[in-house]
Amino acid sequence: MPKQRITKKMVVNAAFEIARKSGMEQVMVKNIAEKIGCSVQPIYSYCKNMDGLRQDVIEQVNHFIQEYVAAHVNKDDLFRSMGKSYIQLAKEEPDLFKIFILHQREGISSLNDLYQSEANPQIAEFIADELHISAAQAKQLHLNMMIYTIGIGTIFSVTTPGISTDEIYTQQEAAYEAFLKQALERV
Repeated sequence: MPKQRITKKMVVNAAFEIARKSGMEQVMVKNIAEKIGCSVQPIYSYCKNMDGLRQDVIEQVNHFIQEYVAAHVNKDDLFRSMGKSYIQLAKEEPDLFKIFILHQREGISSLNDLYQSEANPQIAEFIADELHISAAQAKQLHLNMMIYTIGIGTIFSVTTPGISTDEIYTQQEAAYEAFLKQALERV
């Protein structure tokens, strides 16, 4: 029987699956080799260091999350449903959510930097059009909801047996209403 050729894609996919099921701290050469069914040597040939492999896993996590959110948003209520989809992600994929939220972000020294790095600028435009508010108000509302959703999603992803989704959505809606009121007052 011919030997299986191990590819970098196989290594990254195995590392992603390990991170998905057990967290990034379990992404180790021996675990990847075991998952693929090979010795550690092919893993080392693709991974000069674990930081590079972990960065590849983070990129795959980010891609997964983009696809997940896109598949779970309600086009008729885009803004609210996007926040809810992140909460649903935290429930269904807590380890991926933690990786997404807790990975190191370079060059961020303000909340504006974070917003520029993480947010799609078209969302603020969409919010402004939908709610008939200024672009600045929409950006502030979006930033506030990002921060809130990241926080409550993180709490949700690390609690056991777990807070009910309905309770989280109710809190998220209350935050939205408060942040919207605040944005409207800044006319």
